[in-house]
Amino acid sequence: MEELWQRLQRNYRNNSISKEDKILYKKWGQALKHLSINPKYPGLESHDIDELTMKYGIKVWQSYLENKNSKARRMFWVYGPDKQDITIIGLDPHPESKKNGAYNRIELSDLPKN
Repeated sequence: MEELWQRLQRNYRNNSISKEDKILYKKWGQALKHLSINPKYPGLESHDIDELTMKYGIKVWQSYLENKNSKARRMFWVYGPDKQDITIIGLDPHPESKKNGAYNRIELSDLPKN
């Protein structure tokens, strides 16, 4: 996730970013800002995802980057590895919640080491 963020940031600063990546960079940046101040910020709609928590063995949270469109992206994160740290471990379109096993298809980055 860090590599993706750094690439987006570098391309934005160099003015070589695609239109789609620019939208992602701005939405993700805004979500990160809110998350760092208050993980329960109302617009983020942060909540834990039981399926991913069971799959990865650590409580996994989901927050909105956007809502009310067919490709609404979600940011997946965990607390840690240190006290008061939040680590972003995934960025994906929201899975179709009505389909069984939708969260099982999501692959997250390496989890932080304690």
